[in-house]
Amino acid sequence: MKARHADESGVVERDGIKVHWESFGEGSTTIVFLPTWSVIPSEQWKLQVPTFARRHRVLTFDGRGSGRSDRPTSAAAYTHHEFAADTLAVLDATGTDQAVLVAFSCGTLWGIQVTADHPDRVIGLVSICPAVPLAPPHPERQVHPFEPVLDEDDGWAKYNRPYWDRDYAGFLEFFFGKVFTEAHSSKQIEDCIGWGLDNDPDTLADALRGMDACGRESFRTVCELVDRPVLVIHGDEDAIRPHAAGAALADLTGGDLLTVAGGGHAPHARDPVVVNAAIGQFVGRVARAPIRTTWTRAPRRPKRALYLSSPIGLGHARRDVAIARELRALHPDLEIEWLAQHPVTSALAGAGERVHPGSRFLANESAHVEDECHDEHDLHAFQAIRRMDEILVNNFGVFHEAVTEQSYDLVIGDEAWDVDHFLHENPELKRFSFAWMTDFVGWLPMPDGGAHEVALTADHNAEMIEQRARFGRIRDRSIFVGDPEDIVPDTFGPGLPSIREWTEANFEFAGYVTGFDPLELGDREAMRAELGYRPDERICLVTVGGSGVGSSLLRRVVDAAPAARRLVPGLRFVVVAGPRIDPRTLPKRAGVSYRRYVPDLHRHMAAVDVAVVQGGLTTCMELTANRRPFVYVPLRHHFEQTFHVRHRLQRYGAGRCVSYEEASDPDLLAAEIAAEVQRPVDYRFVDPGGAARAAASLAQLL
Repeated sequence: MKARHADESGVVERDGIKVHWESFGEGSTTIVFLPTWSVIPSEQWKLQVPTFARRHRVLTFDGRGSGRSDRPTSAAAYTHHEFAADTLAVLDATGTDQAVLVAFSCGTLWGIQVTADHPDRVIGLVSICPAVPLAPPHPERQVHPFEPVLDEDDGWAKYNRPYWDRDYAGFLEFFFGKVFTEAHSSKQIEDCIGWGLDNDPDTLADALRGMDACGRESFRTVCELVDRPVLVIHGDEDAIRPHAAGAALADLTGGDLLTVAGGGHAPHARDPVVVNAAIGQFVGRVARAPIRTTWTRAPRRPKRALYLSSPIGLGHARRDVAIARELRALHPDLEIEWLAQHPVTSALAGAGERVHPGSRFLANESAHVEDECHDEHDLHAFQAIRRMDEILVNNFGVFHEAVTEQSYDLVIGDEAWDVDHFLHENPELKRFSFAWMTDFVGWLPMPDGGAHEVALTADHNAEMIEQRARFGRIRDRSIFVGDPEDIVPDTFGPGLPSIREWTEANFEFAGYVTGFDPLELGDREAMRAELGYRPDERICLVTVGGSGVGSSLLRRVVDAAPAARRLVPGLRFVVVAGPRIDPRTLPKRAGVSYRRYVPDLHRHMAAVDVAVVQGGLTTCMELTANRRPFVYVPLRHHFEQTFHVRHRLQRYGAGRCVSYEEASDPDLLAAEIAAEVQRPVDYRFVDPGGAARAAASLAQLL
């Protein structure tokens, strides 16, 4: 799912070639992110567009030969003059008088041409790792010719026209492996290979030949004509184009140079936070926008905390509100703001909490998770979070703006993956105490993912371990919501440490945080009467949490209801669809009633006779704390529900696990529900003091 969709789109036609463009956001300054070599489309800018569209008007267009634009069939159609003319045509078609141009790699060829020929249309130019003829190429790239058949295909011999016909995918794998020389770049490489496979060797060869027409001396002359501000960003470990080319471009144009030490050829994809900050500062300078800020002297600043509660699983909100209340009890003068998104905002509103106004700019992570659930009750959670990269970059940008514009003593991130990751990647941005909370540690592969998924999860775990070893100062507290025994008995991957051993060395343990004390819920029979349940009826509560991924499970439970009612006479099903599922889309059955959203769901869980739920930790642990029988059905391919949650529930002796495949048989599911109703409850006790322990630890940071 995209973090930001286009507000407008269109096609401009020039000399019979159609070029597709998109427009995002609005503002007095327009930023045009230019296309690069036709191997990838404008989607390469996905980590920039949402960030800049919050304050500016942003234009992108697929370069000829890529994406949704036409693919002409001659090298002459791909010269830098043609791309420059396309840029001007897009500016005209969108009514853009002037713009800041941002170019990557070969895009600098036409970015410079437009800036030199039409200075009245350009406010400034940013060039990222320019592929320009201003310095000798890397020696290894000069060994093999492009056109003739070669008798080898190792290394740069793959950058060869006949090889592309034999193994185009192999070329893409090699090439983008060279684009991203940084460790832990599997997602960026995977994206670029996927985009590259949408193209073909003939188009790519024509585009390469067309760009080769740009000679060194003629390009140098064009650079000398540029009289607009220029910023060059270049990695000093760029294996595609040497850093010397970027330095030479900055010298020729009188521009600024930002060297990304240790960076490869595409820092806007690999290090988007620092690149976006540099572009933002450049745009602010060249656009000459007035700046209005306020600085408050430290003694006058109120005591503030910013709380980030993960929307993936509505239960985070209840435990976080409970911790916030305990924290206020220890620091009555503390102001807490929440950077949150739906459905968490619904729970916060009911609790009277204050949501930060910047929350409206957050891209919705729950919607992304739902979008990733392509098959019935099947969510590959690890891959879904990997594919959330543009959402996470956008949301970290919103967070960074919030903590830059306002001072906070403490930031609390309950599984705020974006904040934790990018603070470790950009440690200079930390200017507050930071506490990280989670109820699981370690990405785990699903068995059918094979060796590839084992390698990917291990790589993600290794990156996290390396970050913590190098920048332990980023987290002032790491709090595990549970006990050491709740941690799975696995390793982080081949050659990596034990998850439990590492977690015990790097976290403190609060115990589980339910957000309520079952002993304070009162008399169960009185509570049943208050909630509308008769003393003589048996109630089965069915809920799948705050996202929409559980609708297929709700249908299976409803289909099993008639058989269950025959086994347990009078059993009534109360189905809580949640805030993102419309009950009107679910089937009608005798003895089945629907509710959309129940703010005090934990009270209903304490009152009913049995429950059927997904395998989410919060819901299952609330039922465990309330000592209620329940059946849980983990989402397929959801590593956390399959491994982490199930391990914890087995430790507590709670719940009856039924696979989704087993739940497809209404009679089998009905029998499991009936058996659970009769099952004596003998769960391990859930200590209700977790919120207070977590708050006591956080309070020390204030």
